[in-house]
Amino acid sequence: MTDLQQYIVEEWKEEYEEGRFDRRELLRRLVLMAGGAAFVAPILKLLGVSASFVEIAEAASSPASLVAQASGITVPPDDPAIQTENLTLTDPAGQSPPVMAYRAGPRSGGPFPGVVVIHENRGLLEHFRDVARRLAKNGYVGLAVDLLSHQGGTARFSDPAQASAALGQTPPEQLVAMANVGARRLAEMSGVRRDRIGATGYCFGGGLTWRLATQNPDLKAVAPFYGVSPPLTDVPKIKAAVLAVYAGLDERINAGIPAVREALQRAGVVHDIVVFPEANHAFFNDTGASYKQDAARGAWERVLGWFDRYLKAP
Repeated sequence: MTDLQQYIVEEWKEEYEEGRFDRRELLRRLVLMAGGAAFVAPILKLLGVSASFVEIAEAASSPASLVAQASGITVPPDDPAIQTENLTLTDPAGQSPPVMAYRAGPRSGGPFPGVVVIHENRGLLEHFRDVARRLAKNGYVGLAVDLLSHQGGTARFSDPAQASAALGQTPPEQLVAMANVGARRLAEMSGVRRDRIGATGYCFGGGLTWRLATQNPDLKAVAPFYGVSPPLTDVPKIKAAVLAVYAGLDERINAGIPAVREALQRAGVVHDIVVFPEANHAFFNDTGASYKQDAARGAWERVLGWFDRYLKAP
């Protein structure tokens, strides 16, 4: 199991313990991640969950427990100040299959800095397209990549847990490669300042934002939200200015803060770490149960200030 798979299943267990869904749904999701009921035992052991084979089999055959979500739209796609489009991006190095993406930018003026947006573990949902549009309203070209492109795209999945399992089963290096295709193609787009590319990501995407920063020395600024830290030995490869955003109540992720802070300091990486005390994991996503408006607004202001400093500067 990769550390990103572990991240997802531990998040599922947290959501179960918080009452977001029942035990059967937890087991159903773990079977999806394992690739079948016969392979789920190691994940159960990792999480400290015991279940009989009969219970596992019944859960595996049960329907998905879907949770209602808000619309995820704060900036409409037809806002007259911006223009949007769906794209398919090819890898100039030929090392990755095409990547689906959503682009939003100011309708006039430019060139503008570009920011890659990396979604949570349920795929490129409307909220993350909206983040790209919010960036466009603030003078950036936002490019939200779909890390489920190789499986046909997020829209192919009616069950969010299946989307999460597909992401977890994708090798981390392949996910980073897809994000990197987005970053490199964004730099080549008309109306984009090729020397001012950044990235931001949330939860699962926050961890990938960290990793993208270790793999792409051309990035100027990144803002990972409550993501798993990258391998600490890779931190010296980061050339971007890092604004790392965390939630004060998110104990599982926050356990990694001291080590990554020390690694950043030792490597001389420009960085700031901000923790919003009364917020929990995924507090920025205004379509989810953990959304905390004041923290989300404060974090957005910090991110825009960071990007203005390191991406808009001459």
